[in-house]
Amino acid sequence: MAKENLFLCMGSACHQMGVYDVLPQLQALILAHNLGDVIELKGSFCLETCSQGIVMKFQDHRFLGISPQNVDSIFTERILPMIQAALAHAQ
Repeated sequence: MAKENLFLCMGSACHQMGVYDVLPQLQALILAHNLGDVIELKGSFCLETCSQGIVMKFQDHRFLGISPQNVDSIFTERILPMIQAALAHAQ
């Protein structure tokens, strides 16, 4: 199975909002959930939602308002179930 991409906006607005604090947290979450073989975390140029906080994109879904304080819960509650569903569908 090819890896699914999880994009993290690395644009200048997201940089100002703390994306470089979010990045290591996401890397740790991917490892903690044993997703390193199935998820590729990729930096992205601007995802054009600058006024709505740091943004991540998985498949066609955007997750807005990401911060170092909420990335764990957003990943666990919203993104992880989508990843698990994609994995189950691929099998």
